Amino acid sequence: MIELRHITKVFNRGQVNEVTALQDINLSIAEGEFVVLIGSNGSGKTTLLNAMAGAILPSEGQILMKGEDVTQLPEHKRSRWVARVFQNPLGGTAPDLSILDNFRLAALRTQPKRLVIGINAAFRATVRDKIAGLGLGLENKLQQPIGSLSGGQRQALTLLMSVMDHTDLLLLDEPTAALDPKSAEVVMQTAERIIQEYRLTTVLITHNLQDAHRFGNRLIQMAGGQITRDLDAAAKARLRVEEMYAWFG
Repeated sequence: MIELRHITKVFNRGQVNEVTALQDINLSIAEGEFVVLIGSNGSGKTTLLNAMAGAILPSEGQILMKGEDVTQLPEHKRSRWVARVFQNPLGGTAPDLSILDNFRLAALRTQPKRLVIGINAAFRATVRDKIAGLGLGLENKLQQPIGSLSGGQRQALTLLMSVMDHTDLLLLDEPTAALDPKSAEVVMQTAERIIQEYRLTTVLITHNLQDAHRFGNRLIQMAGGQITRDLDAAAKARLRVEEMYAWFG
C-alpha cells in the first residue's frame, strides 16, 4: 500500500546544526497492516510519519502509495490517501466550529472545492449515529463548539472524522499522549474498532509499551533514524512486554 525506498531526511544541511533524522529507510506496509512504531525521543518516528503524510519532503529516496509516486506531493495533495490524528487534541479540528460542522469539513476532505448543499437531515442523522457509538453522550451536542470538549472527547471524534471520507492510510501520532488513562482507553478502543471495521492500513506511534504490545499486527522499533527491529504478526505475538522494556535499557 505504501512503500518507502531509501528515504533519508537531513535538516539544516551544510549548517552547524545539521541533523540526519532518517537514514536510508526502506519500508513496505501492505494493505490492511496495523504497524506500531516505537523508539526513544529523537529516534525518527515522527519524522517518518511526517514523510508519509507529506508534511516534510525527503532529502533522498522515493515514496509510493498504491504504486503511485508521491515523493514530491505535499500534505494537502496526499489527503486523498491519508488521514491523520495528532498528539495534541487541539490539532486536526476547527475549534470554533460545531461538532457537526467539523464532521462536514471532514466529509469533504478529498473532494474538489465547489458549491454544494450544506448539512441536511440525512447527514445530521449519520453523524449522530456514528457519535452515539462512542457512548460519550455527544450525539445530543452536535451544535456545541468542538473546542469546548475535553481532549479525550476530541480525539475520539477526530478518529470518527478520519473515516468520514475515503481513507487508505491512517496515521496516529501518539493520539493518547496528552490524555488521562480513562480517556486514552476510550480513544484506543475507538481506534481499534474503526481500523477493523474499515480495514484500514494504519501506523501508530506510541511511547506506551503496553499499547504497543496490545495493538497492531506488526511492531517496528527505531533508533538513530533507522529501523532496528521489525517484527511480523507471529513474532509480535510471541513477544513479552518485559522484553520490550529491556530494549530501552
